[in-house]
Amino acid sequence: MPQAMATEVQKQCETIEECYEFTLSYAARGLAGDEGSGLREHLVRAAAAMRGLETGCADAARRMQLMPAEKYSAFFAVVARDAGAALAAVELVLAQPVISAQLIDTLNASIHLRALLADLFLLTEILEAQPAAAAHAL
Repeated sequence: MPQAMATEVQKQCETIEECYEFTLSYAARGLAGDEGSGLREHLVRAAAAMRGLETGCADAARRMQLMPAEKYSAFFAVVARDAGAALAAVELVLAQPVISAQLIDTLNASIHLRALLADLFLLTEILEAQPAAAAHAL
């Protein structure tokens, strides 16, 4: 099965991971405010990706015919819950008039965001292994 089938969910994962990397560098700079930093744009894109993860996972599972389906469905439910919790934290940060490096450092330390990132690393590894596994089985 071609890797292109999982492209949408992989793009969502990449967007969230890129935002996390950006926020790490933002926090390290120790800025008092976010004006002109590009931080909000990264957070907005990550929030949109988080909102689409549940649909992206379901689409990837259907299109790639991932088996056993119940194992994938159970994990995708965890991804959806973790994405919802991380999204609530990101949206709370975005609601602030000024986003300091300290606030971002606290967001980065959030167990909700860390759980989602761990989910995404696992998900990405599994989806990338699918074409190789299918080819190996032939």
